[in-house]
Order: sequence, then structure tokens, then C-alpha cells
Amino acid sequence: MRMIVRGARLLHTEGHERGPGALWDVEVGEDGRIARVLPHDDAKEPPATGVLIEAHGSLLTAPFVEPHIHLDTALTAGEPRPNASGTLWEGIACWSERKRTLTRDDVVDRATEVLRWQAAQGVLHVRTHCDTTDPALTALDALLEVRDRVRDFMTLQIVAFPQEGIVSFPDGEALLREAVRRGADVVGAIPHFEDTREDGVASLATAFALAEEHGLRVDAHCDEIDDEQSRFVEVLATLALRSGLRGRATASHTTAMGSYGGAYSFKLQRLLSRSGINLVSNPFANLNLQGRFDAYPKRRGLTQVKEMLAAGVNVAFGHDDVMDPWNALGTGNPLQTALVGVYAAQLTGADEIPEAFAMVTDRAARVLGLPEAEYGIAEGAAASFVLLPAPTPLEAVRRQVRPRYVVAHGRVLAENPPAPARLWWPGEPGSEVDFSRRPR
Repeated sequence: MRMIVRGARLLHTEGHERGPGALWDVEVGEDGRIARVLPHDDAKEPPATGVLIEAHGSLLTAPFVEPHIHLDTALTAGEPRPNASGTLWEGIACWSERKRTLTRDDVVDRATEVLRWQAAQGVLHVRTHCDTTDPALTALDALLEVRDRVRDFMTLQIVAFPQEGIVSFPDGEALLREAVRRGADVVGAIPHFEDTREDGVASLATAFALAEEHGLRVDAHCDEIDDEQSRFVEVLATLALRSGLRGRATASHTTAMGSYGGAYSFKLQRLLSRSGINLVSNPFANLNLQGRFDAYPKRRGLTQVKEMLAAGVNVAFGHDDVMDPWNALGTGNPLQTALVGVYAAQLTGADEIPEAFAMVTDRAARVLGLPEAEYGIAEGAAASFVLLPAPTPLEAVRRQVRPRYVVAHGRVLAENPPAPARLWWPGEPGSEVDFSRRPR
């Protein structure tokens, strides 16, 4: 036996007749896969060999999934100049200047550093967008190299993302095709940035045709604007519904949806539900960038998260930007993303906060198309998981805990030793502060 986790709480225990507070033992074989999931037995002696992790009732869950980030732009905030207006458009202009100076080492170093941050926080599956409106495709080649470096312990999907357009950018389609030829995993688009609505529709048709040709998925930055007339998500959903990409297409951002009227929103919910597309909302960037042209009241800048979840649409939360022209802050922490999403989308109900946790785990895994047989705590699945020092998803989000252990394919990848806060409170010198305790 290579590893055993003893006395953990699990979210999904199908096929086992035990209560929700029951504890479990998870045994990992030499092949890096979960061999057995068994009811915890205090009386049973732990194995004499292999790695032993005592969970003490902590939550064992499949790893966090990042469905939307930009590793090529990460850690470039203020280069070559700050985004003074804070708008999406100035951010694109700043990046357009910065990408002229890209080198392989520059991109590899920055992307690798952010992946290290993510891995330490339990993120083992990442979808990154990569700008293909650079004639040299410098960032793409660098990220393809990074993907190969981390493939033994992290999944890295690369979206060929035409930041400045497909139809409206010189050689935009040719560059997108070249990015796919070199090995991009997903085809992107940005229809609302194209010069005209007709160009935007044509760009989506191009992206879908290219994805079908190569058997890839589509993930488009879609309607990332406060304009209620920006309605490319209906075009994307219809293309998904009528093509072979049903369930394999994602609309990221869709912030214009926050400005749609009730009648159109009702129609849209039905279409999106039928189409099988995924939505990715990015609370940090959306709250920061949208509403910049409003006086008061200012719009929240998010898609219709609650309404689309209720309509049966798969919705996930992404971090999006980490210290770049669109967001000067961030560490890639998925629980922080979930917390901001809870407040921004008003997912504050007792059953909604755990849903926000699913939006950075199970729901995000569906965006990436991770096989159910591979992702999860189940016999035969890859032994990749995180142990969170909290009993429930709600408590993990509330207390913003760091994973005690991060395990990738049966090997400990990261460890965060417990460090309780100490407080010199009157009458209790040097007492520990327990954020989980509630006085009687």
C-alpha cells in the first residue's frame, strides 16, 4: 500500500449506507489510483508501511479546478503602465503594448510561478487562455512547454484566445489555426470585441468550425460588456445546439446578461439549458471591470448566476486575472473566488454556499470535460485530492482554509502545516484562536 487517508469526511458516498457525518478511510495503491473507500474503523491498526495521513474528520475532496485564467498575462500589472481607468478596454491596450516584449523565459517564469501558487492551494486542473493575436505566438509556445513540464501532476488546458479578434484582426483566423496546429487544446473567440455584430457572428462560426474540424472544445469570451444589446451568447448556444459540440462549448463572462430585461432573459434561459453549454463567471474581474461607465446606480457586472443554475445550466467560477492589466491583485486561490462569488451573485442561502464550492470543483471539472471516472473520490479514480481542515464546504468557504495536504496521483504535492493564531487576551495569555468554535 502506498498511502492511506484515515478518518476523513467525504462529500459523495454513493453506494454506502452511512450518514452525512460519517468518517471514511481512503486507500491508494502503488499505481497512484484509489484502491478502496472504506468506513473508518478506529480500532483498525494503520499500515506499517506507506504514507499515512490522519484526517481527524477533515473534508477530503477532489482537487480544485480553475476553469478560466490567463497565465500569459499573469504578474504583468503596471507593465508598461498601469491601467488608470480600470476598464477592460484600457487593459487590452496595456497588454497590447506589453506583449510586444514577450520572451519565452518571461512567459515560462511567470506562468510557472502562478501554477506553483495554485498547486499549493489545491488546484490541479487549469484552463488558461493564451493570446494568439501575437504574430510570433511566443506565449503559446511557452505555455505548451509549461504544459509538458507539469503534465505528471497537473492538467493544463490551453485556449487559443484571439484577444484582439478573429475577423477584425489582421491574419486573426490564420493565427488561430496555427495555434491549433501547434497544440492548443481549446478554440477561443471574443465576438463582442470584433468591429461589427456581423464580424462577431462570423468569428463564432469560425471558432466552431475549427473546433469541429479538430475535435476540440470551444471557450469564448462572450458579451464581456455592460451593453444590453450584446447578445452573442444566443449565437454561441445555437451553434452548440446545432453542431456536434453540444456540452463541449463554454461562454465565459457573459456580463451583458446582467443588463438583460426579464422577457429576453426568460427566453435565453430556455435556449442555454437546451444547448448544454457551460457558463464561467469571473467575480474578481467582472466586479472590477464592469460598470466603469455607469454613474449611479452601478451595475454589479456579473452574469445571471442564480437564474442560470435554477434553469439547469452548468455554471462555474473562475479567477481570471492574477496581477495583470485587468486585476492588480490575486493569488489564484479558488476558495477566495468562491467567497467573492457568494457575495457578488448573492448565493448566501444555506444550500447555495455549498453550490459555490461546487463551482470551483465539480462544476468547473465539467467545463474542462474531466472524465467522471477520473475526477472524484471513488475506487479506481486517480488519487488526486485535497484535505481541507474544515468539516463542510460551507465552513471551508467561510474560514478560507488552506489545504492541509494536496495529493496528485498518489504523491503528496503540497503540505500546509497548521498554524493556529495566538491571542494575548485578558486572562488568557497566549491562547489559541479557533475560528470554528461557537460558544454555547
